[in-house]
Order: sequence, then C-alpha cells, then structure tokens
Amino acid sequence: MKTIERILWKLVLIQFIFLLLAQFLLLYTPFAPYVVKVVQYEGVTKNSMTKAVETFDRP
Repeated sequence: MKTIERILWKLVLIQFIFLLLAQFLLLYTPFAPYVVKVVQYEGVTKNSMTKAVETFDRP
C-alpha cells in the first residue's frame, strides 16, 4: 500500500507542476492568443466593424 501511495503522491506533484506551467503560459506569455479560443469567440481578432440595428420600444 505504501508503494501505491508514493506513486499517487508523485503523480499529484507532476500534475500540479504541469498545471502551474500551463497557467504561466496562458497568463504571462505572448503565446496565449494562439492557444486560447475565447479570443476568437469574442471576435477580438477581427478588425472589421459590423452594422448594428437599433430598435426602440415606443408605446
């Protein structure tokens, strides 16, 4: 049981290191816009203006 526990602790440590590395890459490097899909969903990468249609509710 001790060997399994030791292996699990090593896996947890390795997973935590990879988590910190991924967070660092996404938050503090210019590599993030190429990886994160949220930028594409928000439409920030496009330099075009879209025509907006405004509607007013008149009683």
